[in-house]
Amino acid sequence: MTSLRAQDFHMSMYDAAPLYLNPAMTGVFDGKWRIHGQYRTQWKAVNYKPYNTALVSFDMPYKHWGFGLQVSNFRAGYGNYNELSALASVAYTIPLDAQKTHNLSFGLQGGFGQKSIEYKLLTFDNQYTPLNGGGFNEELPIGEDFSGRSLIRPVTNAGIMYYNAKQKTKLNPFIGFSAFNLVPAKESFFEDDNFLYRRYYVHAGVRINVTETFYLLPKVLVMNQKKFNEQTFALDAGYYLKQSDLYLIGGLIYRNADAMVVSLGAKRSNFIARLAYDINTSTLTVASSGRGGFELSFTYIKPNSKPKFEKICPRL
Repeated sequence: MTSLRAQDFHMSMYDAAPLYLNPAMTGVFDGKWRIHGQYRTQWKAVNYKPYNTALVSFDMPYKHWGFGLQVSNFRAGYGNYNELSALASVAYTIPLDAQKTHNLSFGLQGGFGQKSIEYKLLTFDNQYTPLNGGGFNEELPIGEDFSGRSLIRPVTNAGIMYYNAKQKTKLNPFIGFSAFNLVPAKESFFEDDNFLYRRYYVHAGVRINVTETFYLLPKVLVMNQKKFNEQTFALDAGYYLKQSDLYLIGGLIYRNADAMVVSLGAKRSNFIARLAYDINTSTLTVASSGRGGFELSFTYIKPNSKPKFEKICPRL
């Protein structure tokens, strides 16, 4: 039997989905509640069926606490391989000084993940026949022993984040660490003892408030899962149009030896919308011609009407 290895799915605009990046970001914002949606489609240029990712989350703060829910779904390939997860999050923020400039947030996340595959849509080497010039006969036995088409496993994640929340300052740095798949869970459509490896994130950056209407945000994400390592370097910029009460947002992202990502968006009032496109730069460019995938994100934050508790939030 031949074994294959792959990493968990992930987003190019990774910090647009706070609960997916780090559970410690749950409820860390200024408002009553926040709802976020994100959708990604990739590899339509090289695959009969593209890889699609959809994610939606809801979270809300309560004093120093944050509570949230996240549902995500990932589908890939002709056999409709699918991963659905539903997670609940809780976080707690501790101010490190009396002015509440420096803050530390801790977060936990737990729920379940369900994976499924429609293997009858696939063809296997045992189904190849040399008759009539050669081809696949789907009526022949596949020669594989699938123990099931679906499996459910527990999911446990955790994170910690430091951030500087001071207003009217030139620099607002932040750094976070998150760990996923903390509880080893067997997952295999066969009878194999296959376990999903832990995934680790380190993300950091600093918002540079160049002027009252213009900011730069250099940031980095480092991911590790067993022998797989990935580094993402990004630079976001925002410009405030006073007459329109609108923030124009743009960004460039480089994911090592894989893709260059361009993003554009806007923020008005409590709405944030962004669109990104991956330009493939890996060895797959021979087939993709640089075509990667689109990604869309939308966030709405319900404003506080009469704030009763001071909530200090990161300026990410």
